[in-house]
Amino acid sequence: MATRIGLTGGIGSGKSTVLAMLQELGAAAIDADAISRASTAPGGAAIPQIAQRFGAGFITPEGALDRVRMRERAYGHPEARRELEQIIHPLVGAEIERQVQAALAAGARCIVFDIPLLVESGRWRAQLDRVLVVDCEPETQVARVVARSALAPDEVRAIIAAQAPRALRLAAADVVICNEGLTLEALRNEVQQAARAFGL
Repeated sequence: MATRIGLTGGIGSGKSTVLAMLQELGAAAIDADAISRASTAPGGAAIPQIAQRFGAGFITPEGALDRVRMRERAYGHPEARRELEQIIHPLVGAEIERQVQAALAAGARCIVFDIPLLVESGRWRAQLDRVLVVDCEPETQVARVVARSALAPDEVRAIIAAQAPRALRLAAADVVICNEGLTLEALRNEVQQAARAFGL
C-alpha cells in the first residue's frame, strides 16, 4: 500500500523544489492545482457544464473559463462560487483518483499530493497518511518570490496574507522541512530523511 503524503507550503517556501526531489527519489506526484486548472482550460472537462449552468458568456473564444468574468460574478453572488465548485470538485476528484490508480498500478510506494490549499480546504486530511510542510521565514518568502517574478514586495506580502497562516500550516504538519538558509545539497539531505520515513 502506497503512503499518501500531502505536501504544502507558502509561496516561495521551496515546495516545488522539494516535490521535484521527492519525485527523483521515486515518489509519484499528483498536482491538484494543475488538475483543477486543466478542467477549466480550453476543452477542459468542466467547460460544458459551466456553459450550461452560467451561459456561453462565461466561456472565452478559446473555449476556456472566463476567469475575470467569473470572479466578478462570484464577487456579487457568493452562491456562484459554490455552484462553480460543485461542477469542478467532482471532476478534479475523479481525475485525482484516476492518477492515484495509475500510480498504484505502476508500483508507486509513495504518492505525494501537491495541495496549495491543503490546510484551508479541510477535506483533504482524512485522505492522507502524513502532511509534509515546507516552511521558511516570511521575509525569505518575499525575497525569493521578488527575485523570480515581476511582483513587488508588498504584492508578495498580500499573497502571503491571503494564504493559510504559517502557524496553522505548521500545526497541521506531521513533518516539517525548514528551508531557511539551506544550500540545495542540504535541502536534498532533509528531503531524503523525510523520504525514508515515507517508505522511499
